[in-house]
Amino acid sequence: MKLTRRDFSVALAAGLAAPSLIRTSFAQGAAIKIGMVLPVTGSAAEQGKYALNGAKLALAAVNKAGGVLGKKVELITEDDQTTNPGVVLAFSKLASQSDIVGFLGSIRSTQVHAMAPDVLKLGKPVMIGGTDPNLTHMGNKWLFRCRPNDSYSGSVIADYGVKTLGKKKWAVVHSTDAFGTAGGKALTSALQKLGAPPVLDQGYANQSQDFTPVVLAIKQSGADVIGSYFTFENDLGIFARQLRQLGVTIPWVGSPSIVNVSATRLAGPALYGTFGVADYAEDSSEASKAFGKEYRDAYKVAPDNQSSWTYDAISILCKAMNTAKSTEPEKIREAILAIKKYPGAEGEYNFDQNGDGLHGYNIVKNEKGKIVFDKHIESAD
Repeated sequence: MKLTRRDFSVALAAGLAAPSLIRTSFAQGAAIKIGMVLPVTGSAAEQGKYALNGAKLALAAVNKAGGVLGKKVELITEDDQTTNPGVVLAFSKLASQSDIVGFLGSIRSTQVHAMAPDVLKLGKPVMIGGTDPNLTHMGNKWLFRCRPNDSYSGSVIADYGVKTLGKKKWAVVHSTDAFGTAGGKALTSALQKLGAPPVLDQGYANQSQDFTPVVLAIKQSGADVIGSYFTFENDLGIFARQLRQLGVTIPWVGSPSIVNVSATRLAGPALYGTFGVADYAEDSSEASKAFGKEYRDAYKVAPDNQSSWTYDAISILCKAMNTAKSTEPEKIREAILAIKKYPGAEGEYNFDQNGDGLHGYNIVKNEKGKIVFDKHIESAD
């Protein structure tokens, strides 16, 4: 059964207001606690604020509806400092609190890899936003992804660029961390299957301030289209401005960071006319539209995947506990994996046994700063 926008709005309208407005009575007893690592400091601090906004909206909705097992749900956060050592420390602080029953991890694959050994050792559910396909294929049964992975984004970027834009000479630009490396490989593999192997595979280090060598390599390669995987929005903003300053105007199809609020704000007109694969696209479904409206009403800013995935992660984790009627890790895990046709802000969730909930991407275009939905492409796999 499809959830209409009206159904979604009615169910969540009151609960999606600012969390401070919640006035729900709960049964006596300790609250249900969920832990969340997020960047409060460091280069991704702005994105961390959006992630927290999404989580708080979901928390408000859950508590308005009666909480989990009749108890109020509380969110406990730790700053991951936008670094791998920082996320390991943040998670260890949360993991030491025995009353925390589930967690939200990072949106950045490199950070999820860093914390994964401790997640496995702890043995409690961790919802993640990192899109490296390997994260749910390395024997860690406690990781559950609330975004599509990059095996899908690579094929969608390639398909759109080759078949819709008609481009065959690709420059693939990617960070050299776990996310960028996996994404670049996925895109290259998809392009090779379409008979359009890249003319350039160009890596870069995160937090680069000068992308001139990368831009010059693109110009010299003769590429007629760019495919990119940028980990950090500030890097993407700098690259976009330098790309245009040096006269490169070829089409560009990027991973989800290309349409995030921070990137579009930093790059401005340098990103006009570009395309992206987006797990969250406001006009892609009735549930996405409803989430977008409620988020704007609450925070007076447009949402993006930084906030949508955390909203869905909290919602799904709480749904699983209520379905399982338990906070026991194994029972929560089984309930998450059993979730099918769940209409989230990011899309329809159908969890597979690897812990992947979403299996497709949206194509969007930056039309003078407005992100416009084109179409959704669901994987046939």
